[in-house]
Amino acid sequence: MGAVAAGNIVAPEVRAEVPANELSQAASNSTLPWQRRIRRVGQLNMTEHDPAVMNVEAWANFWACVKADVVFISVTGILAYYQTKVPFHRKGKFLGDRDFFGECCAAAKKRGMRVVARMSPDLNWDDCLEAHPDWFERHADGTPNRSNEEPRLIRTCMFTGYMTEYIPAIIREVNTTYDVDAFYCNGWPPLGELPKCHCSVCKDLPPSGTPAYWDKFNDRMEFLWKTYDSLAKEKKSDSFFFANSGGGARSAMNLDRLGKLCDWFQGDNQGRGGQDEPVWLCTLQGRVANAIQEGKMATNITGTWSTGPVRWRNTAKSPQESMIWTSQTAAAGLVPYFHVIGAETGLGEDRRWQTLVKNYFDWSMKHERHYANKRTIANVGVVMGQRTHMFYKYPPAAGLKSALNEPTQQALNGVYYSLLEGRFLFDFVHEDRLDAARLSKYSVIILPNVALLSDAQCDQLRAYVKTGGSLFATFETSMFNERNEPRENFGLADVFGIKKSGDVIATTGNGYYSRIERKHEILDGFADTNWFMGAEHRLPIAPTTNPVLTVVPGFVAYPPELAYPPPGQSHTTEPAIVLCEQGKSRLAYFSGDIERTFWTSGQPDLSRLINNTIRWMLRDTQPVSVEGSGLIETFAWETEPGYALHILNYTNPNTHRGWYRDFYPIGAQRVRFALPNDRKVSRVQLLRAEKDIPFKRTASGIEFTIPSVTEYEVAAIET
Repeated sequence: MGAVAAGNIVAPEVRAEVPANELSQAASNSTLPWQRRIRRVGQLNMTEHDPAVMNVEAWANFWACVKADVVFISVTGILAYYQTKVPFHRKGKFLGDRDFFGECCAAAKKRGMRVVARMSPDLNWDDCLEAHPDWFERHADGTPNRSNEEPRLIRTCMFTGYMTEYIPAIIREVNTTYDVDAFYCNGWPPLGELPKCHCSVCKDLPPSGTPAYWDKFNDRMEFLWKTYDSLAKEKKSDSFFFANSGGGARSAMNLDRLGKLCDWFQGDNQGRGGQDEPVWLCTLQGRVANAIQEGKMATNITGTWSTGPVRWRNTAKSPQESMIWTSQTAAAGLVPYFHVIGAETGLGEDRRWQTLVKNYFDWSMKHERHYANKRTIANVGVVMGQRTHMFYKYPPAAGLKSALNEPTQQALNGVYYSLLEGRFLFDFVHEDRLDAARLSKYSVIILPNVALLSDAQCDQLRAYVKTGGSLFATFETSMFNERNEPRENFGLADVFGIKKSGDVIATTGNGYYSRIERKHEILDGFADTNWFMGAEHRLPIAPTTNPVLTVVPGFVAYPPELAYPPPGQSHTTEPAIVLCEQGKSRLAYFSGDIERTFWTSGQPDLSRLINNTIRWMLRDTQPVSVEGSGLIETFAWETEPGYALHILNYTNPNTHRGWYRDFYPIGAQRVRFALPNDRKVSRVQLLRAEKDIPFKRTASGIEFTIPSVTEYEVAAIET
């Protein structure tokens, strides 16, 4: 992970905007919706026992002390925290005659904090099942779908009257009784997978896991969302409803439709555990939110508790892991949000999280004007193929050996990791938002095995290329339409000049190799070899003229005596990559799942090849370049005061597994930041180091050096 050549830098386009001081003044005068002025969020998720032990005044004082703008307070759905009259809204056994929710709400309001009423509609008890058997999910044999952890609780079905009778009754009761500012549902909609229910309603729906079912699911989700939102607005016009929006690119909801509904994107991606997960899952969630929210409120929750497959929900994870997660949240343009569970002994048995929250929120308040973001600065867009994540399956012949069964997520992780190593600035672009105006921002669009693309989406990408945009695609991109129906040939065949010539070929021993046929910029750094790695799977394509790389088919890996290509197969005419130019456009198609193979193998040659290809397509021009050692993730934003460059330091032995135990600072990072000629820079300040640094004006922008980065640094450029 050495320094990357800076290349040329190009100034970001600056739109006509209200002057920064006027925007700041407007925000302080409440011209923006209240949720868009939120900068700090707190939540102590109440347990059934908390009414017996929680110190309400200490709870409210803590969140007020750390300057939280809003707190979440539990209304719930399985246990009521107030004196409810809604049938089957069971009162907690420690509630007694108290109005616990009301006390917490009043305490927060007295201290000037907003209140979000938190509900949970996904489970209920046996007495509710007996009275309303039609409200609950059923297995194929008709038995109720019970919770794995607490079998007394049964999963409710979103297509039933539970969601149109029971939940609205709770919302109306709370809304008429208390002064709340919004309603939030946890546990619904589902995050990563579509429900599998065989109740009397669902048995008449298309099979779960199909595009036809997804249409019905999203129609129902949108209907319920709008219903709850209208109920929230019955008391206050600026109130609203929102729900759990986590899941990343594999969200069960259609993210394009969600973004049009959602006033608050709630990224419930609270942390990772001991399994193989990259640390940047939080910023990945941020890029998803940015792709659909277009400036509306978005946050990602940092669970201060011990997240992961083995959970300890009432004790704290390492402060370093919580800190890098929260720093990712802020860097990605989301609002920092700390989540705690349980208030034993007044405010929790384990209170180590309090110091972290106080220090981080104190620091963020001092610098919050530099987090008033207008737009990202990036010239690379990565298409988020949500339908591919939902429905695409590797062909049976592919025979994935990996224990991980999400090859589409592996492909996204692989391209993400490669872009970090290449130090590119990039955004996610949702597949349903490929309009010309949106794509015009980017010099290169990347399609990481986006297998499902409609004819209309292919036309949009075709039009993008005609205007001079460049496309990078891999493997089965565009081989299926939006209904997951296979095409005979690529939907983008004419764009790349390619033709399918066979079915997907998997690896049984060695993966296939790429033979170097001629010199090209994408091969910079490859010397003293005729071969290097191909990928684990490939889709054969017809020969093209003057290829750069051709395929050496895979062969036996063991026994080693047979590890050589059979006669006649060491040199073929099958392309491993097709490169071409059309006017200003540069196009690259890899026939293998190169990005997924990079992720599963860790082979750095594959990352180098991907990055070389992107640089060739960009003509080595970027709006911001950062040279130095270490693995980093960067975000550049145009802000109200000017610009901000965020650098997250991932140089850590626990970047790919477990939790951070410590931080490992990296050295000097040399920055070149392109600016329009009419932008005069008055100051460059490092917000974590809390000091000004010198800068030099150049013909194309400014240059400066960040002396070191511990876990996170922000260079705030005031213009």
